[in-house]
Amino acid sequence: MTLADNLAAVRQRIDRACDDHGRDRSEVRLLPVSKTVDAEAVRQAYAAGVRTFGENRVQEVKQKAEALADLADLRWAVIGPLQTNKAKVVAELAHEFHALDSVRVAEALDKRLRTAGRTLEVLIQVNSSGEDTKSGLPPERLVEFAAGLADFSHVQVRGLMTLAANSTDRSEVEACFVRMAELREQLRGTEGLPGTYEELSMGMSGDFELAIAHGSTCVRVGTAIFGARPPV
Repeated sequence: MTLADNLAAVRQRIDRACDDHGRDRSEVRLLPVSKTVDAEAVRQAYAAGVRTFGENRVQEVKQKAEALADLADLRWAVIGPLQTNKAKVVAELAHEFHALDSVRVAEALDKRLRTAGRTLEVLIQVNSSGEDTKSGLPPERLVEFAAGLADFSHVQVRGLMTLAANSTDRSEVEACFVRMAELREQLRGTEGLPGTYEELSMGMSGDFELAIAHGSTCVRVGTAIFGARPPV
């Protein structure tokens, strides 16, 4: 199958999941994750209609943005953890940041964005599984953290992101998605918080149908589109 075939198959799976769970298809967007694949593969996905790509590493975003500079409407979503010394690149190149879990990073981004005359849509990352190997805020710190983002006007909070439990047990994965939907409703019901919380980014190649069933608005799919990645 070609990359375009893979994209079509994933889009069909999203359509079916939306139909099965009474979701409006327009509520769920596909974010192809192009980490570790070459610029040519991104170009092929672009030709198949993709305009926004997810990347984990800032240096990789910079390299691909330079290689694909002729694609004027290409957009980048940084979905991996960010160090403050890389904030300048994200502020200049990215359109979305899906892994905010640090006030220091929010402050660094806001400063760089102000200098660049830009704003950036961000999602707060939550560690919904409690696994030590995952980044993200513990759920009990979420409201306090969100309130503290009011000082950073160039960082525009749009919602939440999570990586579900690394488990073959469907119930463990589903519990993460249920918890995230509850957290989003809690934030929506808390007065005075900056942001809109319309976005709920959760679900990847192996579990995005289940995520859609529990309210995901953005599924981050890499392997099912670009194939298995080499170990890094």
